[in-house]
Amino acid sequence: MTDGSPRPAPPAGVRVRKAGLEDAAALARLRAEGTGGSAADPLTDSFVVSFPDWMRDHRDSHVPFLAEDGREAVGMAWLMLAERVPGPGEAVRRCGDVQTVYVVPRLRGRGIGTALLAAVRAEARERGLEHVTVHANARAEPLYRRSGFTPGEHWLAWHLA
Repeated sequence: MTDGSPRPAPPAGVRVRKAGLEDAAALARLRAEGTGGSAADPLTDSFVVSFPDWMRDHRDSHVPFLAEDGREAVGMAWLMLAERVPGPGEAVRRCGDVQTVYVVPRLRGRGIGTALLAAVRAEARERGLEHVTVHANARAEPLYRRSGFTPGEHWLAWHLA
């Protein structure tokens, strides 16, 4: 589960918790920042305004987690939930996908991403998910490997574009 690299606990004062609708603006700002947006961009403003509606519409399928340093939002992760087709003796089959993990650049490498993924994994266990996937870029792949994710033996993807 580890690559041997020492990983400190999140910095003192940083906590990770499940987020709620009251955190929509902070989550939207982190999402905008993570995709190259800025606070001065009018697109960011309209995104922040519309994001609570998206969260409300997707509350049954997307579980947000927020990392805070004091009162400042410094990271987030989302667990997308999906129902799988049931089978004989398996009336409920569920899986998840980690989405939109982001930590503000100045605090990266300090254990916040690891703490966010620990919260996601705990939620997945609590919900009895069969498995959780993640689509990682090369820079983030070591974080996911340290957190217990392994390459899928039978997982294939079809990319439309």
